[in-house]
Amino acid sequence: MGVPLRQAISVGAYILKQRILGRKQYPLVLMLEPLFRCNLACPGCGKIDYPDEILDRRLSVAECIAAVEECGAPVVSIPGGEPLIHKEIDQIVAALVARKRFVYLCTNALLLEKKLPLFTPSPYLTFSVHLDGLEEEHDRAVAQRGTFKRAVAAIRAARARGFRVSVNSTWFNNAAPDRVAAFLDFVCNELDVEGVTLSPGYAYERASDQEHFLTRERTKQLFRSVFSLGKGKAWRFSQSSLFLDFLAGNQNYKCTPWSNPTRNVFGWQRPCYLLNEGTAPSFGALMKETAWERYGTGNYEKCANCMVHCGYEGTAVEDTVSSPWKALMVTLKGFRTKGPMAPEIALDRQRPADFVFEKIVSEAIQHAPMKPLKRGQKVAADETRETA
Repeated sequence: MGVPLRQAISVGAYILKQRILGRKQYPLVLMLEPLFRCNLACPGCGKIDYPDEILDRRLSVAECIAAVEECGAPVVSIPGGEPLIHKEIDQIVAALVARKRFVYLCTNALLLEKKLPLFTPSPYLTFSVHLDGLEEEHDRAVAQRGTFKRAVAAIRAARARGFRVSVNSTWFNNAAPDRVAAFLDFVCNELDVEGVTLSPGYAYERASDQEHFLTRERTKQLFRSVFSLGKGKAWRFSQSSLFLDFLAGNQNYKCTPWSNPTRNVFGWQRPCYLLNEGTAPSFGALMKETAWERYGTGNYEKCANCMVHCGYEGTAVEDTVSSPWKALMVTLKGFRTKGPMAPEIALDRQRPADFVFEKIVSEAIQHAPMKPLKRGQKVAADETRETA
């Protein structure tokens, strides 16, 4: 199991409280994006295609703390961009750890070894290092040679200092099941990471590589093949057994985007981490005023092939709490890799995609003009060029 008992108990108690209070929609993980700037330009990423007026913005420490307290989720994931570029990231992390939030700082690890002295090991802090396969696959996925070796060295350094480290990996339609299995063997056994997060790549409309995104059917086939190779192996995942069973095509889930709300430099992003179709001025407004029924597979064209954990892990966790015996049986027996799959969601009534990127960027620049860069922000830009 890739989630420590302390964290599992804390999150479980939080979920139980929400159920006692009768809440149907509640956050489980806050996606806190303090910046979009990155020191890589991965061809499958749709998060960095913004003008410099947006890429140079940062959430302040105070804004990050306010978002965490307003949301109330027990787990905070800090993606980007590359969070370690943020000059106050150590202060942000320290403030959240002090509030006993379980923080997952997502990083490509190019700056991790250099930045390790800024952080203190804690059961509330995990470095979630992005690795998209073994050396050949990863370096190709991020379009830069040598990144795999640097990330692996940083993981070993972090583990040697006593930090919690996990790996998050994204897979596309060129993934070979035997290579994915070899990757899981490597990170779980040789790197001894706490756990692994698996995700099929989301088809970002702004990604430069549009040829290698997975359909839902191919996602299920891929993970069935991978899990069949993993039988009897001690792979550790930082995900619920029912979500992984969903990836294998054995659960028919709809996404719960409110379980992973996103706060970034635009505000509270609607409707989820993957889609930016406007913002809400507060977390309360996001929850109350978002037309959630307009999104999700079967409802919206952009969601048609999505099986990403930030949309479906919350659904799986809710199902685990509602049906603990079902989750236990999957954990004990493993994932079924043969036989019929769960019925697929029909797409015949989904509404067409609405392309609003240019409008959102234009409004963001117009309504919140770029402030002059502070000295620390200028250094951050220099760091980006240095490591790109």
